[in-house]
Amino acid sequence: MKRITLALTGASGLAYGLRLLECLLAGGCRVDLLVSQAARVVARQELDLALPTGSGELAAWIAARHPGLPGQLRVYGREEWYAPPASGSNPAEAMVVCPCSMGTLAAIAHGLADNLIERAADVILKERRPLILVPRETPFSLIHLRNMVRLAEAGATILPANPGFYHRPQTVQAVVDYVVARVLDHLGLPQALLPRWGEPET
Repeated sequence: MKRITLALTGASGLAYGLRLLECLLAGGCRVDLLVSQAARVVARQELDLALPTGSGELAAWIAARHPGLPGQLRVYGREEWYAPPASGSNPAEAMVVCPCSMGTLAAIAHGLADNLIERAADVILKERRPLILVPRETPFSLIHLRNMVRLAEAGATILPANPGFYHRPQTVQAVVDYVVARVLDHLGLPQALLPRWGEPET
């Protein structure tokens, strides 16, 4: 199984992150899931979801909705420093922060590593593994843009949640799937959410 660290932070667009989690699990990936407190606030505001606060409870909540292979999903709290994503001796093959708040993006850009999400991203960068950040903010300030440049120079991929419309989406789910498909592409994982440019829909 490919092991992916997925972090959900407090930007708008939590539907992107939850759909990505669903696709990773359905695709047979092992997922180390990290969820910020602000992401829980957004889940309630945008999706009417009350995400459990405990790691075990959240893992059980997700497993009940997306049954997969035993041990496929692990959930870690913000200060679980002995979790595998916290060390370069046991990094995931890639990490995605989706959605990525500007606060999280800034912290990663400056190497603050004050919680497990920031530390995991720091580890991925130093170990030269793919780090994909999916910011959902508009407009970008000069500070945001400079932080993105700093991260791009460090090797991260900045993949804003800017859906295209050439596939003529008819639902919100189709708009969400556009962005998730692009993330899966950059992870090198197969996806059937979006037809390839110039190819017929299947």
